Amino acid sequence: MKAIIEVKQLGQTFKDARRTLAGNLRRGQEADYHLSYESARDLCGELTPARMDVLRTLRDMGAGSVKALAETAGRNYSNVHTDVARLIVLGLIERLDDGTVRVPFDEIDICVVRAPQALAAQEQISAVVA
Repeated sequence: MKAIIEVKQLGQTFKDARRTLAGNLRRGQEADYHLSYESARDLCGELTPARMDVLRTLRDMGAGSVKALAETAGRNYSNVHTDVARLIVLGLIERLDDGTVRVPFDEIDICVVRAPQALAAQEQISAVVA
């Protein structure tokens, strides 16, 4: 299963989710996990470089304790614990019955697509500033 993290408008997120879920149900496939943000700023605020490193390290080491994860990552336990707790809330890490944590996805894709309106607005701003 894959996690898809993207930036898109809230209304579009719901439309896409309904369409994807219906298609997966027809094909008998497990649905990918989608996590959407309304802006790149929001996405980057949640998925900081440190949290991305936690995801990468945990994926590479496999299921393990937060302590082992902190040691492998070479980071402070308290900071890693905070990052893991937030990533669990976001659905990107899961806690197993034995207390260990793991990344339940084979792949995590992050998609940041700029809408045509945003491109046009940026071009206008650039023209005004220049």
